[in-house]
Amino acid sequence: MDVVLFSLLMIVSIFGLMVLSSVSTDSIKLLYKQIAHLALGIGVMAVIAQVPFYFFRRYAAYLMLFGIFLLILVLLFGSSSGGAQRWLDLGFLRFQPSELMKIIVPIAIAAILSEKTLPPKPLPVLISIISIIVIVLLIGKQPDLGTALLIAASGFYTLFFSGIQIQIIKHNNWLNFGIIFSLITAAGYIIWNYLLIGYQKKRILTLIDPTLDPLGSSYHILQSKIAIGSGGLLGKGFEQGSQSQLDFLPEHNTDFIFAVIAEELGFLGVLFLLCIYTLIIYRCFMISFESEETFTQILGASLTLTFFTYVFVNIGMVSGLLPVVGVPLPLISYGGSSLITLMASFGIIMSINKYKTPRFLK
Repeated sequence: MDVVLFSLLMIVSIFGLMVLSSVSTDSIKLLYKQIAHLALGIGVMAVIAQVPFYFFRRYAAYLMLFGIFLLILVLLFGSSSGGAQRWLDLGFLRFQPSELMKIIVPIAIAAILSEKTLPPKPLPVLISIISIIVIVLLIGKQPDLGTALLIAASGFYTLFFSGIQIQIIKHNNWLNFGIIFSLITAAGYIIWNYLLIGYQKKRILTLIDPTLDPLGSSYHILQSKIAIGSGGLLGKGFEQGSQSQLDFLPEHNTDFIFAVIAEELGFLGVLFLLCIYTLIIYRCFMISFESEETFTQILGASLTLTFFTYVFVNIGMVSGLLPVVGVPLPLISYGGSSLITLMASFGIIMSINKYKTPRFLK
């Protein structure tokens, strides 16, 4: 495995366990479970890092069909929690198939687009867009808006890195702008009136005016802002955060754990975390762009930018800059499915580094 990337991932993961232990004093089992999730994630990453990348390209279509099949099973037989039907319960294992799609979608789209010379022709681009839309709609039906948006973003990143060129009308920038603006406006109208449900609309309205419902839909973000603002430069100290320790801050061990970091460790703690995240992203981009295969360049860069989106969306959400969409802070928030999926994606990037020259294909 790539030593530099592995070391950075371990620094963030250990930092996350430390923060999680601060907010899990009443339930130490939560910390033990996360340690087990991390151990399993490292194992998955180590195994995937040994798999040649051409294996993923060869079986990309089967992976996509398998993922869609699992999403359909979730809609038909999935188990519910908190008003959402997102999990498959096999008795001995309970997992979210939508998490797997965060890896499967970039693999499948990169395989489709890298079949021939780049930039890709219109047909593979159309097939890719249709596939992304189908998967996003299946996940949005659960409903899971955050994951659906992340998967849509990962698909878009794959198209972007493939060098896709969209030119509506030549030599008329104002007309191009008008067409694009009209399409965005129409899409926004359809999404608002036909796709978003009540609580999702409330989250968007809360972003515009946090005082709209301070004891209801605005409660999470108001408490989060109080926690972040009260941390100051050095923070209140480990296990000394009033918002998290006194349970004013909801979801303080999952989606809003960034607010705990800001409150207890202050600006310097946040800066440390952001620096490690930046180094991870830089290392992953270096591995991706040093590869001599088009497929691996597209796939590695897409997975890296998807990881960045995780970080950006969670911090923006907790800080009140983006709507609350239920995206965990990568490698920090409690949760098995998301952690293992992230480790699997880093395993793919390590595989790209190991088999980055064409001689391994012989």
